[in-house]
Amino acid sequence: MKKLSEAEIKELEKLAVLCRGDILKMTTLAGSGHPGGSMSSIDMYLTVYKIANISPENYRSLDRDRVIVSHGHTSPGVYSALGRNGFFDIDEAIAYFRLAGSIFEGHIERMVPGVEWTTGNLGQGLSAACGMALAAKHLGVQYDVYCFMGDGEQQKGQISEARRFAVKYNLDNLIAFVDYNKLQISGDINEVMPQNIKDEYIASGWAVLEIDGHNIKEIADAIYQAKKIARPVLILAKTVMGKGVSFMENKEVYHGKPLSEEQLDAALKELGLENDLEKYKEMRKQFVFDESAHEIFRYDVSVDTGFSKTYGIDISMDNRSAFGNAITELVQINMANNKTQVIVFDCDLAGSVKTDKVAKEFAENFYEAGIQEHHTAVCAGAASVNGVVPFFADFGVFGIDETFNQQRLNDINDTNLKVVTTHVGIDVGEDGKTHQCIDYIGAMRNLYGFKVIVPADPNQTDRTVRYAAKEYGNFLIAMGRSKTPIISDENGNPFFGEDYEFKYGKIDIVRDGEIPLFSYGSMLSRAIKVHEIVKSANKNLAVLNVSTPFKLDEEVLEKFKDSKIWITYEDHNINTGLGSILADYIAERGYGIKLIKFGVKNYSYSGKPDQIFELIGLAPEAVAADILTYL
Repeated sequence: MKKLSEAEIKELEKLAVLCRGDILKMTTLAGSGHPGGSMSSIDMYLTVYKIANISPENYRSLDRDRVIVSHGHTSPGVYSALGRNGFFDIDEAIAYFRLAGSIFEGHIERMVPGVEWTTGNLGQGLSAACGMALAAKHLGVQYDVYCFMGDGEQQKGQISEARRFAVKYNLDNLIAFVDYNKLQISGDINEVMPQNIKDEYIASGWAVLEIDGHNIKEIADAIYQAKKIARPVLILAKTVMGKGVSFMENKEVYHGKPLSEEQLDAALKELGLENDLEKYKEMRKQFVFDESAHEIFRYDVSVDTGFSKTYGIDISMDNRSAFGNAITELVQINMANNKTQVIVFDCDLAGSVKTDKVAKEFAENFYEAGIQEHHTAVCAGAASVNGVVPFFADFGVFGIDETFNQQRLNDINDTNLKVVTTHVGIDVGEDGKTHQCIDYIGAMRNLYGFKVIVPADPNQTDRTVRYAAKEYGNFLIAMGRSKTPIISDENGNPFFGEDYEFKYGKIDIVRDGEIPLFSYGSMLSRAIKVHEIVKSANKNLAVLNVSTPFKLDEEVLEKFKDSKIWITYEDHNINTGLGSILADYIAERGYGIKLIKFGVKNYSYSGKPDQIFELIGLAPEAVAADILTYL
């Protein structure tokens, strides 16, 4: 690699002064922002963008280098570096910074040309960088990933998870920087929470280089050296918060405080720059909102889903085993076609979530991350926007509840992640209330982009896994632990059989009738039992399978709008599950329908599912008896 010349170094030093001016102007104009860290990081940003294989011409190419900025609050520095390198008009970044409707938001966002990952929730950037570096290794594409982090965020536990993962999978295409200005919001990082950044990385197996983070030559030389080291490298860069303006230097107050207009004038004079703030004030007044500017670029990824498998009525199987069979076949089919996009992430649960067959037969497509759910959720999400299709399989309480913030960030980043959770609802075996994920519908309902599928039996599970693999977007496929009866039609044939095609948003009328009983997942077979008991009392219930609770089938629902009673039956929190969704539907349309909800009213017990259902009043016999009092 050709090294920077003296002339290029001088050019970057001059550019850094301009960028410091940009940072101060945009934060003062917006009246908010984080100038201090932006000014301590800017020399590194400029040097990396000068050396890295990323430009306005190739920033969507699969083989470009990636730059992740974990401390996304340094957005003024990132926008300045990208704008000065021609990714967009720098004047627009300055004028529209933090303005409602502008793409130049307070923390960096993926819709901005050159920004690879929306960040701001500290401690997650290194995991995202791991996912992108892993995708390169997996696909055999040559590119490097640069990850910038603050020193304060090194206190986050997720970073230690990412450090270990990077070493395990020899991500020698990953170079990380820590902006070591030794200040965070509350003051000195060693007083807020003592840490030994250098030794912690070394202990994890990283190579560590120490430099002056304001010396362009040292930054560049460290990058050249890191590229020759066959393992992940941390560049620990000693910097000064507020670097370049004397009255800002080493003052933690400027972590998140902009200068006043009077202070800005003094700072620009010290930097030797023109104060043209009035120009940007006028531009800001003329801003025109363009919603299309907020769209995020997507790669086209084609997955061969093969042919659906149908299990006969006599088969005794759990949904997770059907998932295991389907994902193994997906990996195999796509490898046979010289495609290796489908990969699996596991968190020490392969035998329970049934990805162990992939691990044994296609080890190159299986990534064991250990008990590191927070890292794995982000790593898999970031990998999914870099040419691969990851399935992250876990228990519900870990893959959803424990990692909700990480899944939220994946949602914001418009990733293509397939989350498959087993052990949801009451159906977790004897593990008890700590492992009963009875809130996954309510939790995921807060995320605007995730599609949720709760398959009823192995046949529907097989089809939903294949569907999610080929459709772009974030999916949650949720299932219980126990064996589930194959759902049959009234003729005794598999309901979700050869002629069944899964369609997202379709409600299946499993048994027709006058009063609808809505259910899904492992509860559907119990709902059919309720139907049979009620039928023996000469009452006619319809059984409706709502496998996609976030997208209701209005055509089917309208068939029952004249029914005076709707009933929901689920092993989910009664306050936030399917019942709540249908309650909204009824209320929004002004239908005079009474909604009766059967669900979990409190944390439950340890034991076999059927025994627990008897204790909490959700056994089919008890539910049927209660329903008959309303009919």
